[in-house]
Amino acid sequence: MGIETKAAGIKLILFDVDGVLTDGRVLVHSDGTESKAFGIRDGIAIVWAQRAGIKVGLLSARTSPTTPHRAAQLGVALVHQGVTSKAEAYDRILADERVTDADVAYMGDDVVDLAVLGRVGLSAAPADAVGDVLKRVDWVSGSAGGSGAARELIELILRSQSKWDAIVAGYANERAGAGRAPAAPRPAAQPGARGNRP
Repeated sequence: MGIETKAAGIKLILFDVDGVLTDGRVLVHSDGTESKAFGIRDGIAIVWAQRAGIKVGLLSARTSPTTPHRAAQLGVALVHQGVTSKAEAYDRILADERVTDADVAYMGDDVVDLAVLGRVGLSAAPADAVGDVLKRVDWVSGSAGGSGAARELIELILRSQSKWDAIVAGYANERAGAGRAPAAPRPAAQPGARGNRP
């Protein structure tokens, strides 16, 4: 089955966080708090996917206080972090969301992701994923984690489902004064959140 055919059937996109939505680095400050950077282009693509009717979720083995804040900014309610077994968490997600393996795309970057990557309908990795992941997934982004890999996967799926052109047209028409692009979801404000870009 071709990549476009697999992508056309996707109803849920799951992302690992560190190394996929970020570059994998964690800054630990002197007071014990931490910070990490998320890509704006990845964020707005997550908003577009949800607006187009595709559910998006985060599945991370690591617990981080920044992850739920970022998820809330993007309107992502499906967040599983600090899981000891990604395979078990994935089984719970399938049951809760009432989807099958074929309905799910997952992007991961390290060996802890292999169990889920081996089951989903469309498995993907950023360009800088470890070799054991790169040789096992269906599709590899041209971009590194935190630098547009998630955006590329979402665009692939939206194009395969004939939903991409409508998103582009909405913004093109807005610039031309012939209409407005649909508004992004407005999640509740989070402590320390600034600005209004995804």
